[in-house]
Amino acid sequence: MRTIIAKRVDDGVADTEEIRDLVRAAGYTVVDEVTQTRTEDAAYHFGEGKVEELADRVARTDAEAVVFDNRLGPYQIYNIGTKLPEDVEVIDRFTLILDIFGQRAQTKKAQLQVELAELRYELPRVDAKVSLAKREEHPGFMGLGEYDESRERDIKAQISRIKDELESIAKTEEHRREERRQSGFDLVALAGYTNAGKSTLLRQLAADLAVDENEELHPDLDTTAESRDRLFTTLGTTTRRADMERDVLLTDTVGFISDLPHWLVESFRSTLDEVYRADLVLLVVDASEPIEQIREKLVTCHDTLYERNEAPIVTVLNKIDAIDDEELEEKREALSALAPNPVAVSGKEGLNVEALLERIARELPPLERERLMLPMVDETMSLVSWLHDNTRVDEVTYDEDHVLVEFAARPDVVEQSRAKASDLSVPESA
Repeated sequence: MRTIIAKRVDDGVADTEEIRDLVRAAGYTVVDEVTQTRTEDAAYHFGEGKVEELADRVARTDAEAVVFDNRLGPYQIYNIGTKLPEDVEVIDRFTLILDIFGQRAQTKKAQLQVELAELRYELPRVDAKVSLAKREEHPGFMGLGEYDESRERDIKAQISRIKDELESIAKTEEHRREERRQSGFDLVALAGYTNAGKSTLLRQLAADLAVDENEELHPDLDTTAESRDRLFTTLGTTTRRADMERDVLLTDTVGFISDLPHWLVESFRSTLDEVYRADLVLLVVDASEPIEQIREKLVTCHDTLYERNEAPIVTVLNKIDAIDDEELEEKREALSALAPNPVAVSGKEGLNVEALLERIARELPPLERERLMLPMVDETMSLVSWLHDNTRVDEVTYDEDHVLVEFAARPDVVEQSRAKASDLSVPESA
């Protein structure tokens, strides 16, 4: 779709780089842009004269849509639409993001989260839409169709139903996380701004990763995240075992983006729980970008993470293959307050990945060492097998009456092993 970008800022110069990327991510073609620095106009968002200029640009470029990098009210969309040629769509920043999310949503959970976000976006706009629908005046609202007072009731009912479904999925996932921990796994999440290279880095850190590994396995599983230079490649989550001695599961998550309202972030709470409930968060940053841009994105990430995150954070400066050592050192120093002691890597080239794996091992809670002397009874070898599956076994020694197992594991797993060992019953005749 041929698209003109529009953006208003209160002061300074409007930066349209990110909205251009978002528009391209949605599959549209940018044919022009119009910006304005002024306070918001209640009727048109832009000044009316600038809207007239926008309409002229639309006519000259034969554009099919105008995407505002701002939030627009229903009446503003309507008023702008009256100035534009017929059938030209008026889209604001959040509608565009929801469009991209809708295109990327592959799993049932992702689709429910997108639907919930769309409904939360629409709910406070119902009254204005009903008023416009009654006047049969709805430029810019594609597919408005029949729209009346019952819509608010329908939206609230749908929101309630979706929240119940997502809550059920969240409980299942929390149970799955606890099962993984009880099996001896530490959980590490990759977080960061969209297009920072998280999926590419996951491929370097994970063991035996195949591109289409999850396809057609289960409706709640995403296909393995592709490593592509585009926004929001990963909308759901992808979990893989890390290629390291310790049992660690890595989870790739949805990318963050600036200026997201609370209702939109909250709609993706189920996905973000994979970050909030992790044992360690790797905050991945694109180190090839300008310092000020990195700083702004780090602030956005910290704002999102600090809301509920409980795990320690390690900043990962990714894409160092695109910069030289001098530039990397300059950025380390400039960002030291926001990203103390970061690890610099290239997910694309596999540079310094071993150092990152070592850092993960150091940051996770230390493993507890244990020696269990087990009586030789019928259930003993089952327990030895369980210890091999759920701990790091260093040595097993057998004699006629006992098995000595030396191992290291998470403290809660050590507790489980002691309980299992105490349950081994010695026959009366022994």
